Amino acid sequence: MNYSPNPVASKALPPWVHTFGSQLQEFHTLTYNTCTTRVIQEQPKWSWALKFAVYGTTLGATVPVGYCTGVVNSPAAHMRAWCQETLLARYGLQLSAGALELLWATVVSIFLVGGAVGSLTGASIANRFGRRPSVYICGLLLGLGAICFYACRPLGSVELLCLGRLLVGLAAGLVIACISMYHSELAALHQRSKLAPLCGLGLTVGVVVAQVFSLQSVLGGQQHWHLALALYGVFVVIFYAPYKWYPESPKWLYIVKGRKVEAAQQLQRLRGYAKDSEALQAELRDMEEEARVKSTPSSYLQVLSNPQLRLPLVIVFAYLGGQQLSGINAIFYYSVSIFRQAGMSPQQAELANLGAGCTNLASAMLGPILMERFNRRPLMLFSSFFCCIFLFLFAMLLHFIDRYSWFALACIVCIFLYIVVFQFGLGPLPFFIGAELFEVAPRSAAMSLGSVVYWICNLIIGMAFPSLQSAWGALVFLPCSTICLLLFMVTLRYVPETRGRDPSEVARLVADGFKSKRPR
Repeated sequence: MNYSPNPVASKALPPWVHTFGSQLQEFHTLTYNTCTTRVIQEQPKWSWALKFAVYGTTLGATVPVGYCTGVVNSPAAHMRAWCQETLLARYGLQLSAGALELLWATVVSIFLVGGAVGSLTGASIANRFGRRPSVYICGLLLGLGAICFYACRPLGSVELLCLGRLLVGLAAGLVIACISMYHSELAALHQRSKLAPLCGLGLTVGVVVAQVFSLQSVLGGQQHWHLALALYGVFVVIFYAPYKWYPESPKWLYIVKGRKVEAAQQLQRLRGYAKDSEALQAELRDMEEEARVKSTPSSYLQVLSNPQLRLPLVIVFAYLGGQQLSGINAIFYYSVSIFRQAGMSPQQAELANLGAGCTNLASAMLGPILMERFNRRPLMLFSSFFCCIFLFLFAMLLHFIDRYSWFALACIVCIFLYIVVFQFGLGPLPFFIGAELFEVAPRSAAMSLGSVVYWICNLIIGMAFPSLQSAWGALVFLPCSTICLLLFMVTLRYVPETRGRDPSEVARLVADGFKSKRPR
């Protein structure tokens, strides 16, 4: 801004006008430079408290949940045989083939049932006790589950095996409902893009670690499978040991509990602000404004019945449920049999399964980079569209695999390409999209409900896929391809861009429900 007088009219103006204009210009320049320096100096820092809490809870809770998801696949035959021998020795009960399959289905599915139940309790635990205690409860359940797994074989107790699966399922439900919310509320706005994908990344890391340690040549054999099941307990012990130094969510303290002094103290720890920092006061003012809008946490019924929350809730349901029905779990649950169908030997199929898991991990590690540099909507559109294409091609190639010899190789290529593009958006985004769509008050209830949908769809794909595969063959992947196409259409029409936006701003974009304007 230039306050110099017009040269043409300068002769007609008195001298004091020239002096005032020069002083005003100097004042503006000084003020601008001072404010710019202050903004640069008061940017939130990547404090040790933030890194410690985020990476510690990811490695201590999310990785073990991923581990428990993938560890039972390889030693399943030994575990079934042990169950039959144990029941015969302890109770004189000889199981038929059908009864044994029913028992094994119970061992597998009780983890998913626990996930759904844990998700339902996630909102009340997170709101009543806090985000940090909810993470502690996850660790406690995981630790108890590891003890049950370690003791079940020496004690000859099938009941302990089932109890352990139930406990880790409850922990998994809480993790999906609470961890991303905890990370989102600890981080400043510009830090969330790097931290948001960590929940999905942790699950992927856990699955790959489980695939390695449950190999027959490592711990997945007849004598040591119980050690493979319990090994994740090492992560829990190491990363929950410093739990008392993990910070609480400032937003939960301020908005839900009204403990404003503690919230300010936690913000200072997390951001590296000085006590009299203007940036600190600005964040506290934002929380005060949000607290006035929603002073109490929303219940499940309030969230479900609120028309302004209907569209974001549908988006959360579609993303979390669609992710599970998109084919990724079917591929990893039954990848060995799929590779065998493509012409591989048993050993080659096992190695190819491990290769698919490593590819999944390598792609997932790109998540934080992609989320920081690119907007959410383009990533989800790209990921869902090409997942649809590669699943469709895979189904067709597998269905006509006997026509040409190169179709077997093309099937494997399609699987690996599908895994790569899945992690560009469809893999990480569903876990944290709720934290970016909902404000603090309804956030825990919305993410808990989304987590319930996640586990129900996981259970559906796990129970229904074998029967559908027997009836339809390779064409069973066509419905999965259709789900990916529907997710592409939902994203294109209804999902707003959330990167770099406060949830209060995003909430206004979807407040009109399905009549909302096209997303920006």
